[in-house]
This record gives sequence, structure tokens and C-alpha cells, in this order.
Amino acid sequence: MREVWNEYTPGEFYDELMSTQQQPHLFSFKLVEHLQSMKKKTFARRVRESEIEMRERGITFTVYSDAGNIDRAWPFDIIPRVIPKSEWDSIEMGLKQRNIALNKFIQDIYNDGQIIKDGIIPEEVVMQSKGYRTACKGITPAHGVWANICGSDLVRDDNGVMYVLEDNLRVPSGVAYMLENRKTTKRVLPEIFALHNVRPVSDYPAHLERMLASLRPDLDNPTIVLLTPGVYNSAYYEHAFLAQQAGFVLLEGQDLVVGKDDFVYMKTIHGLERVDVIYRRIDDDFIDPEVFREDSTLGVPGIMRAWKAGKVAIANAPGCGVADDKVIYAYVPEMIRYYLNEEPILPNVPTRLCRNKNELEYVLEHLAELVVKPANESGGYGMLVGPHASTEQLEAFRNVLLANPTNYIAQPTLKLSVTPTNCDQDGIAARHVDLRPFILSGSKTYVTPGGLTRVALVKGSLVVNSSQGGGSKDTWIVDDVTGNEGDA
Repeated sequence: MREVWNEYTPGEFYDELMSTQQQPHLFSFKLVEHLQSMKKKTFARRVRESEIEMRERGITFTVYSDAGNIDRAWPFDIIPRVIPKSEWDSIEMGLKQRNIALNKFIQDIYNDGQIIKDGIIPEEVVMQSKGYRTACKGITPAHGVWANICGSDLVRDDNGVMYVLEDNLRVPSGVAYMLENRKTTKRVLPEIFALHNVRPVSDYPAHLERMLASLRPDLDNPTIVLLTPGVYNSAYYEHAFLAQQAGFVLLEGQDLVVGKDDFVYMKTIHGLERVDVIYRRIDDDFIDPEVFREDSTLGVPGIMRAWKAGKVAIANAPGCGVADDKVIYAYVPEMIRYYLNEEPILPNVPTRLCRNKNELEYVLEHLAELVVKPANESGGYGMLVGPHASTEQLEAFRNVLLANPTNYIAQPTLKLSVTPTNCDQDGIAARHVDLRPFILSGSKTYVTPGGLTRVALVKGSLVVNSSQGGGSKDTWIVDDVTGNEGDA
């Protein structure tokens, strides 16, 4: 396949595997050399094997459409994305620092509100967040941690700088696919793990179980359940996978009941059994019809009462979505300085707050050059990518901004890094990627070595979400200078 790789070009973008058009980075040299030495037929067979592997193991995701919910095989590319350990060590420290500050912020605003009193963040910014829950005032969860499972999205620009694009603190998804990507890579390309010392990720379920158990330090062996909205949820595959791998009981809201003693119980054939920790994959709005949406059939009546009474731990804690707001994102560097008296290790993408008149004027003047995002949407929805928008789309969005500027932020269109990707039409071609590491916070903090690399499979596209045509890759954290022994 060397002749195929000889045609590969990253263009003007930073490349995760290649230091020049034909020269790999030192840390990815052996991997690229091995892939280049493979025969085309061999590589094509491995690709087919990976597709069969995904289908046979039932690794799917759900796409919502007008035609109904459609299950699709998980889109996976067998060429790994590689990050050297020396860089990763700094990224890991930055993610831990950021997560600590975010949790201190959530704890603060639901209790003393000192960051507001000190003028670091305006009160109206917090109160206008869709994730702010008055029902959570006065609560302190175990260890003062509200966002126990966080998925922060990272992007790299054309200078090789890694930025935090956003923080996902409510019910972040994707970690099961990170684990399945590694498992699939090991099965279809087992020999390549002898080329690099790859940091393992397979112990994530054990770390998850230990973290959740730490939320009830008063109990030696707490009963942990995973609360799912059910089989029609787009992330149900992940819910079932994590429950099976970590040894949780997988339940829906109708399987739980809150007793008169304010404890939560699950219904079993032997009667009611007490539940101590709930890993919930249901949004706040639907978790308790007594407190939030009265029409919800997904949650558990009284569960907020049980949580407030300290009779059950919930991860992530209700109300943590206030820090999942893209407007509040702009203030995270100041949070780090305020709570930790440290400079941020990982930078934010430069962000303009449309709620500020001068910045709104700039955004309106440069709309065709910017990415504009609403505060509380996810999955790439509701946003404008100026350079890819038509004149009509720009004008329509201009009116949206003018009608509700406080709900939007704007960022420059970064030249996202690329990595070699197997593409049906274009062979081995450069495609844009991001990265979602997962951070677990309980009595201790753990960061996955790497995470879920998502790839925009469409040429020139910056949209990596699987629901909009994106794919994924295995992510390797490796020694800076390649070794001879591997581990996965």
C-alpha cells in the first residue's frame, strides 16, 4: 500500500500521524511503516473484518429521523489516531484541573454563590442557563462532586495546539464505543500492538464501578444500578454495555420506587431491594415528575427527595448541567484562576459572548467567518458554521442572533487537525478529527488514556457526530520514542 500512502496529503492542516507529507512523526513511525507495508488486499480484508466484527457484536447507534428511529452499525476506521505520552501527560493534568474547577463552580452556585458575589461571572448568566435547577440549592453531594462522569471535547488547530471545545457534564456518551474500538482494533490488527507500548483502556468499567461505589463511603458494598430511558434511546447500546461490563443492574424508571422512608428500591421477583447508587442516563427534565416535568414516564417519582435526604447517590448529580452551558464555558479559565489560583493548562477556544454588545457587533460583521453556537444544544445542532453557510443561511441566522443574543457564543473557525483515514471513494485521505476523553471524579479522579476519536468522514467537513455522518477511530497514547513491546 506504499503507493497509496505516497498520494496522501494533509494539505494545510496539522496531521496526527505525519510530520510531513511522507514522513511520520517519530511516535507513529512504526505504525505507519507497518500500514504502508501491507498489501492492498490484506488491508481491504482487515477493513471488511472490522465491519463484520461491529455487526456481529451488535455495536450500533440510533439515528432519529422523520422515518422513525434507525439502528446503524457503528462507523469505525481501522487506522488509529496516535498521541505521544509526553503531550498526553499535560492534557491529563489539564483535564483534571478543569474538572476540579467545574465541580467547585457547581457546588458554589448552589450554595454560597461566592463567584457571583465577587463579580467573576454575572448572576444572570448562571440563572438563565437551562441547566440551572433551583431544586438543587443547598445540596452538597459526596466529595462535593456534581459531575462524576465528564466528557470534554478536545480539538487541535493547525499549529498543533490542543484546545477544549466544550465540556459535557450531564449524561456524556461515547465511552462504550471507545472500548469497542480498541477491542476491534486488537482483533483485526493484532500484530500492530507489538509495535508500540499502547496505554490500556479496558479497565474503564472497573474505574467506573469504584468511582460510583465511592459516592456511598458509608457502605462497604453499595448496590449500583444504571437508570436508562429504555431501548429507544440513541445511547441504549452503551447503557447495556456498561451495565454488563461493570456489573450494574440495568433498570428503567418503572423498575424503581421511592419508599415512605425515602430510600430507593428496585422491584425484583423476591420483593423490593434497596438501591444505594444510581448512574442515571436520563436528563434532569425527566428524572422526577414530582419536581421537574410532570408528564415524564421515564423517571422515578420522589427520587429527588431521596437524593436530598442522602438516602441515594445519583451520578451525575441533578443540576450539574448548569456548567454544561456554552456561555458559561467562556468563563471556565476564570473559574480555574478563581478557585484554584492556577493558570489553565488547557486553553479554551477564543470565544465571543454575543450577550455583550461590542462582541455581538463583531460577530454580526464577521458571521461568514465564525462558528456560532447556542448555549444548550449538543450534537452539532442549532449552530452555524459561517464559512460553509449560504447567503440565505447567514441572513436567517443573523435574525436569530438579533432576537436572542444572550443564548449564543461565537468562535473562530479552527483549522482542525487531520489524520489518515480509510475512505470509500478517496482511499487513504486526510479527515478532520476531535477527541473526547472521559474523566471520572469521586474520591479520586481518573482520566481515560486517550478517549473517543471522532472523525468527519465527508471530505472537508468539520462535523464529526455519528448522527450526522461522522465515524470513529481507536486512540493510542504511546511512548514518545517507539518501543518493542505493546500493551492494550
